[in-house]
Amino acid sequence: MQLTRYTDYSLRVLVYLGMKTDGWATITELAEFYAISRNHLVKVVHHLAQQGFINTLRGKHGGMALARAPGLIGIGDVVRRTEPNFHIAECFNPTADHCVLGPNCRLKSMLNEANLAFLGVLDRYTIADAVANQGLLASLLPGPK
Repeated sequence: MQLTRYTDYSLRVLVYLGMKTDGWATITELAEFYAISRNHLVKVVHHLAQQGFINTLRGKHGGMALARAPGLIGIGDVVRRTEPNFHIAECFNPTADHCVLGPNCRLKSMLNEANLAFLGVLDRYTIADAVANQGLLASLLPGPK
């Protein structure tokens, strides 16, 4: 299982905001911190705001912040809302499934079980868990220490 860059960036945005305790962050700040495309982040931030994970504010003093406490943002929920699908093999995609084994194949059920286990593990964690060592992580953020 490999997460898309979109999901990776979404999680990075939320972790950064979970570490930031001194106000709002900007897209430029995040792009520079992670050395990733500002254009990609614009799309990610927009989607995270639509999904209710973050609040955004336009303007000179604008930016973004978590919409709720980090402990209330589940990693599994974020992954489910940012991944386009969980077609981990061709047979999971009904429009592209050309496998001749079809319903006689037990591999699909095994892969499905593994996929559910993957998401189940992520469901046990929140953004708060990801920033549990906040003191160390916060020292990596730009600005006054």
